[in-house]
Amino acid sequence: MTRLAAFQRVVSQYLDIADFLVVYIEEAHPSDGWVSSDAPYQIPKHRCLEDRLRAAQLMLAQVPGSNVVVDSMDNSSNAAYGAYFERLYIVRDERVVYQGGRGPEGYQISELRDWLEQYRNDLANSQTSVLHV
Repeated sequence: MTRLAAFQRVVSQYLDIADFLVVYIEEAHPSDGWVSSDAPYQIPKHRCLEDRLRAAQLMLAQVPGSNVVVDSMDNSSNAAYGAYFERLYIVRDERVVYQGGRGPEGYQISELRDWLEQYRNDLANSQTSVLHV
C-alpha cells in the first residue's frame, strides 16, 4: 500500500498508452501474523475469497484508472508470476516484455516508468497507427 502513490502517478501519466491491472494477492503483513509497524491498514490473513475481495476494495480506491482483481485462495497468480509480495510486469501481445525484481527490494517504479517512456517514444516515431476498436 505504501508504494501505491508512486504507482498511481505512473498510471496517470501513461494511461493513454497502457492499460493497468493490479492483482491483489495474499496479505504480506496480516494484522494477525507478521505485522508491519507502518502498515496503513490492519488487514487480517484472508480466510476466504470474500476476505480477499474486501481487502482489495482498499486498493481499488488508491489506484483510479487501474483495474483491480484478486488472486485465488490457492495463490495461483502469485506463484505463476513470483509476485510474493509485490512485482511489476508489462505484458504486450500476450508476452511478458518487462519483469521487475521481486519486492520489496527489487520493486522499482522508475524502471517501469523508463520502459513506458521508451514505449511512448517508439509509438510517436512509428509509422504504424494504432486503432482501438
